[in-house]
Amino acid sequence: MRQEAIRLLQSGKTVVLVPTMGYLHEGHLALMREGQKHGDALIVSIFVNPKQFGPAEDLQRYPRDLDRDMTLAESVGVDVVFAPEARAMYEEGFQTHVDLELLPRHLCGPSRPNHFRGVATVVAKLFNIMRPQVAIFGEKDYQQLAIIRCMVRDLSFGTRIIGVPTVREPDGLAMSTRNTYLSEDERRSALSLSESLQQAQKAVAEGISDSADLTRSTSGLIGSYPHTRIDYVALCDPDTLEEVDRVDGPTLMALAVRVGGTRLIDNAILKPIED
Repeated sequence: MRQEAIRLLQSGKTVVLVPTMGYLHEGHLALMREGQKHGDALIVSIFVNPKQFGPAEDLQRYPRDLDRDMTLAESVGVDVVFAPEARAMYEEGFQTHVDLELLPRHLCGPSRPNHFRGVATVVAKLFNIMRPQVAIFGEKDYQQLAIIRCMVRDLSFGTRIIGVPTVREPDGLAMSTRNTYLSEDERRSALSLSESLQQAQKAVAEGISDSADLTRSTSGLIGSYPHTRIDYVALCDPDTLEEVDRVDGPTLMALAVRVGGTRLIDNAILKPIED
């Protein structure tokens, strides 16, 4: 992969990378289509990264279907697929990791310790292997996107990071590989995430700005659905991810909710009415 990346770069190509964990869906394909707008050679990585899974998480049962992924990648014009095995990415004796100090303390960080260390480490390795000028990430994983942007800036990678808006099912559910875990009843309850974000957006547009009020109403709506258990409902500064008391400007509302045994995340930027 490194040799192919060097060949592409030396031939004057602008290399664009879309990192994924595979089992591709329309959300991933939207990232690839966006990637085609920003370069000449589109590379997709498919790697279920063990470093970002906790001991009790779903590493072993995470869906995998490389043949299907290759067909989908080809259908949108991907030039190169990089699908390494874990032992190639993390050779015996591997001991180097990328840690960020502040951003991982918020949102998913407390309930998923070491998750973002694994994310930052694998993305740093992918960037070092492929030297992409551009990399594409989804805004559904907002904290991940913020962490990657910070890492790239702090470590002077020189890669331009582009975020792509969340792709949703027709009923509003944010597309996610983990949606495949949901039963029919749980799938209906999962709609509480997008519905509560819409409710919050409407409330802010009507002039409600107190974070406690917005959090309370959002939690109430989610809790009114069966099978739901809230990990967090947070209103944050979009850059620092620190929680805010009021929605006085563009503010991130981020959700993590267990629906049955499946942990789902979603988010939206709430914008107050202008005077």
